[in-house]
Amino acid sequence: MATQTTATLPTLQQAEIQSLLVQPLEAESVFLASGPKIIDTNGPIRIPRVASGLEVGFVAEGAQIPESSVGLDEIDMLPSTLKSLKVISRVTSEVLRSSAVALDALLKQRLTTDTAAALDDALFTGTGASNTIKGLLNQPGVATGVLDANESDSLLEGIGIARANEAKPSRWFLSPADYLAIRKIKDADGRYILQPDITATGQESLFGVPATITSRIPTGKAVLADMSKVVVARDESPTVTVDSSRYFDTDEVALRVTARFDLALLQPKAVTILTAAEA
Repeated sequence: MATQTTATLPTLQQAEIQSLLVQPLEAESVFLASGPKIIDTNGPIRIPRVASGLEVGFVAEGAQIPESSVGLDEIDMLPSTLKSLKVISRVTSEVLRSSAVALDALLKQRLTTDTAAALDDALFTGTGASNTIKGLLNQPGVATGVLDANESDSLLEGIGIARANEAKPSRWFLSPADYLAIRKIKDADGRYILQPDITATGQESLFGVPATITSRIPTGKAVLADMSKVVVARDESPTVTVDSSRYFDTDEVALRVTARFDLALLQPKAVTILTAAEA
């Protein structure tokens, strides 16, 4: 692991950049901002769930009333074996003292931002392998459909699937490429099929459902979700710890960031995943 020194960060010594700091272009952290239920806990939790309801029917007067039971199960979240997101970065004390900007605050922010980005990737596309987060696209039992980015009716079909499952979709998730393809669809007169809502500046929506456009969703996939049925268990938000003793003999400072989350669906059919047909 390379240590950041004054030799590797020479531009931070220049007075002309005191008011200018260029960050890389990157995807915005979006999952936690899209409205899932967030449960703060410092240990494993079990959420009870009604898997099936009672069978109620008409019974004649004096006839034997049939018995029926509610089917119950539970969702396990944040098991003790679930791994955390963690990283350590090191920087020399000289860099922190001589930088023209508040580099310690910058590095803390950068570490938090990068950890949040890794968390977003896991919440969307994590496979759950080796005791990690199983993301939204890999949750079992979800509804499925076909995505055709050249035909807006495929989105309506997705809404129809969700409605047939009694879901109330509150959020689309699409890749930039698929969203652009859908928005470019025109009718025979050259008019765009999907018209933006001029009263909702900066907010995309598709057939009345708010849309989040993010590169964290792979092209060829679209998610339609009732986010009130998506649960995120949060043990620890991205948290930075500063330690000047770890590298005492080299006069370096260690910056450590940790985060621990888990994801589950209260009702899997509340999520519909559309996938493009293979060419």
